Amino acid sequence: MSGDAVGSKLKWLWLAALVIAIDLGTKAVATAMLTYGDPVPVLPGFNFTLLHNTGAAFSFLADAAGWQRWFFVTLAIVVSVVLVGWLRKLKAEETWTAIAIVLILGGAIGNVYDRVVHGYVVDFLHFYWQNWHFPAFNLADTAITIGAAMMIIDAFRKPADHSGDADRSN
Repeated sequence: MSGDAVGSKLKWLWLAALVIAIDLGTKAVATAMLTYGDPVPVLPGFNFTLLHNTGAAFSFLADAAGWQRWFFVTLAIVVSVVLVGWLRKLKAEETWTAIAIVLILGGAIGNVYDRVVHGYVVDFLHFYWQNWHFPAFNLADTAITIGAAMMIIDAFRKPADHSGDADRSN
């Protein structure tokens, strides 16, 4: 493999940087303009509601004694290193996977920034239906979810890798 082929997908890191910038920017605006816990109606079924999540997705472990902050920071750093390594190894034609990886990477870094700086993740997008409320989330969570969905779709649309099958004759 040539050097160009190995690092070719690293060019997509700009998208991770964009996700981080938009995520942190929207969190800063939400923090500056919203009152904690006070919903601001936007559309039927959707509010801006500033909340702080010390846990993971859907507030998992939010009630733990505080150890989860550094656990999630460490986990996000490890996952980020793995994702960059995976990105470096992608083939030139694996653009879909590269985009999925950098969306997850950008979202993970956006949320880890919050954990390190604030001790919690800033959430403000709040969907609900009547008395049922979906846990509030942010744009980093959205990027992670889109990237993960892309990977799941990719798993179904890619033919299974049968290394060496092309060399066999029928």
